[in-house]
Amino acid sequence: MSTFLIILNLVIFIIALVGLWWMAKKHIKFPKRVFIALGLGILLGLILHISYGAGSKIITETTSWIDIVGQGYISLLKMIVIPLVFVSIVVAFTKIDIGEKFAKMGSLILMFLIGTVAIAAIVGIVFALLFGLDASSIDLGQAENARSSEITNQAKEMTATTLPAQILELLPSNPFLDFTGARATSTIAVVIFAAFIGFAFLRVLRKEPEKGHILKRGIDAVYSLVMAIVTFVLRLTPYGILAIMITTIATSDFAAIWTLGKFVIASYAALLTMYLIHMIILAILGVNPLQFMKKTAEVILFAFTSRSSAGALPLNIQTQTERLGVPPAIANFSGSFGLSIGQNGCAGIYPAMLAVMVAPVAGVELNWQFILTLIVVVVLSSFGVAGVGGGATFASILVLSALNLPVGLAGVLISVEPLIDMGRTALNVNDSLLAGTGTAKLTKQLDEETFKSNHYDELASQH
Repeated sequence: MSTFLIILNLVIFIIALVGLWWMAKKHIKFPKRVFIALGLGILLGLILHISYGAGSKIITETTSWIDIVGQGYISLLKMIVIPLVFVSIVVAFTKIDIGEKFAKMGSLILMFLIGTVAIAAIVGIVFALLFGLDASSIDLGQAENARSSEITNQAKEMTATTLPAQILELLPSNPFLDFTGARATSTIAVVIFAAFIGFAFLRVLRKEPEKGHILKRGIDAVYSLVMAIVTFVLRLTPYGILAIMITTIATSDFAAIWTLGKFVIASYAALLTMYLIHMIILAILGVNPLQFMKKTAEVILFAFTSRSSAGALPLNIQTQTERLGVPPAIANFSGSFGLSIGQNGCAGIYPAMLAVMVAPVAGVELNWQFILTLIVVVVLSSFGVAGVGGGATFASILVLSALNLPVGLAGVLISVEPLIDMGRTALNVNDSLLAGTGTAKLTKQLDEETFKSNHYDELASQH
């Protein structure tokens, strides 16, 4: 009987996929198909959850097949991240001479990423105090205890590194290794290597123009090939979102969400507040925040559903260049660095809130000295996350360790981790979009005509 039900569930899923394919054939606009996929995924996920229960064998078997589409889509996106980053940055050097603007561009991007993570830490602290969050009020079950043990072991394995050592980790000592994505800092290392290639190209073009023009044609040809792959993969977005949402909703522990509702609400209140601060920053810079929200809705939605900043990178870069009018060089730098440095959600709000929650358990007084120290530690750790693998867990380990708080308690919210992580990832991606747009605006490179254009739906439909 269970086999029949699994097959029935998969048939319904296939019908939904065919429906999305039919919509594409009927030229229904891309944004509409994305939102329809999201709604349909939530609906089908709820039906599965209510019908069988999150932990049932039928759900496990059904979602393992559905994940071929969902996780397969994320894998394809990750597949094109390194080639896209490398080629896009190199080709940017062939289009304009950005040598003089390079240092200013890079420093502004880092200023946005690191500056906003400091603000995010303050927001996390404020909401943790407002909601009176306390880790001692959470009953640790089997899952929480197992996660706490795992995190404690991870913390022991992580060697304490200084900030200079973490900066050295960013450099591409073996670029071919970094092209495989072997290190946590591989993406940033590829960005730096691509910049070296770009400057070398400018030198060749200046000293040997004939060879330089040959190189330019070759680079342009490779760029066209990579962008064709990107376009093909992005066309699969509605199918990927449908599958991801079905799995997420069907396997969610709603009982835990209800029990830990206070923590979930506090987290999203902080995340939404930080998002509004992003919009205020844009308004101060003279960028229309409503237009920005409208044009970035798809990539933020994808980041929310997929919980993958790396997976969202191709759509992130394409959104910046084709919708927001950000130059390719700035878009690639902000998107790539935003994967590991200054993540507002994972490395800013979350570890700051967690530290405030855990402090009372360790008998630490929440005074001004602790709060100021926490903000500094969060900022430094947000930069160091790139050197140890990234993610909210690693950021939490770094922050709690630096403050001599019990690291194992970073696992207290494991039951609602997926739900909170959706919002954190969306905020991380929005911060890199903000860094790119803000930098382009301040350096007077933002294409105002592209940004103000309302024909972005037609662009999206080509994906």
